[in-house]
Amino acid sequence: MAPLGREMHSAANMDTVACARCDDGFEPKAKIVNSNGELFHSGCFVCAQCFRPFPEGVFYEFEGRKYCEHDFHVLFAPCCQKCGEFIIGRVIKAMQSTWHANCFTCEMCHKELADLGFIKNQGRALCHECNAKVKADGLGKYMCQKCHSVVDGEPLRFRGEVYHPYHFNCTGCGSELTSSAREVRTRPGYTANELNELYCLRCHDKMGIPICGACRRPIEERVVTALGKHWHVEHFVCAKCEKPFLGNRHYERKGLAYCETHYHQLFGNLCYTCNQVIQSDVFTALNKAWCVNHFACSSCDQKMSLKTKFYEVDLKPVCKKCYDRYPRDLRLKLKKYHESEAARDLGQSVS
Repeated sequence: MAPLGREMHSAANMDTVACARCDDGFEPKAKIVNSNGELFHSGCFVCAQCFRPFPEGVFYEFEGRKYCEHDFHVLFAPCCQKCGEFIIGRVIKAMQSTWHANCFTCEMCHKELADLGFIKNQGRALCHECNAKVKADGLGKYMCQKCHSVVDGEPLRFRGEVYHPYHFNCTGCGSELTSSAREVRTRPGYTANELNELYCLRCHDKMGIPICGACRRPIEERVVTALGKHWHVEHFVCAKCEKPFLGNRHYERKGLAYCETHYHQLFGNLCYTCNQVIQSDVFTALNKAWCVNHFACSSCDQKMSLKTKFYEVDLKPVCKKCYDRYPRDLRLKLKKYHESEAARDLGQSVS
């Protein structure tokens, strides 16, 4: 592309000079266009395709012929695969297409690939880092954030990322680290990714920092001591619902900790009516448990005591007053059913 930059000259004393387009000479006092040393009649200095003057004096030259911007784009300029616009200047040819340099990007992280290089992965253009990540995911492994290659063994976790352990040395003794290295926040008040350092197990043990029984990482702030171990506050959880206790009471059984609800649900009594742990006296009937104040007739909701006579209907208690209102045939069927169940239970206990 070049600006018109023409100079208008008179044809006087230029009888031996010809127009660069039509090869005719110039009439005396005719207007002449000088473009980069070539002379043209003013009517000859036009686009080689549309034969119109160059808009704003701008033209593009290709193989000795001059074109207006529009015709040059249509005839010669490639289109970008991404944005669809004509490409003027640097052209990136890749993936069987042409691209603007800033349009040819990694399909995962969107970094420009013109100067980084790329790898074709399942029809996608990926930077080397993203390609390594895809490869690692496909193998079910981690990708090292330092060298961007697959971690074949156990990775070293540091500042929220994973690495080959051999990229790091112990801050204390300088030895090459393994995946068992410990990350320690060296100055309180900083975030987890600031001023953290790595230590081998030997140096870390000398520091006397407790290790969490759940994540096996150092505990640098509040410590919960229970079940003969140390825990991060957020990692000391109920073995059933996995919710942190956060200072609330826990119950221990066979080396595990439970919240109050699930401990009594698994090993104690929950009220059949309110579904809360029964704190005081327990009323047990029909293979269920109730708070004393919640044991009531399932028909009329009348509270019943330990001395109240009741009957079982559909595995629920019914007071005598409500039971007597049932049809006689139904009561006889219920009576026979309960007698047969009692006989069967007795037979099983004897055998």
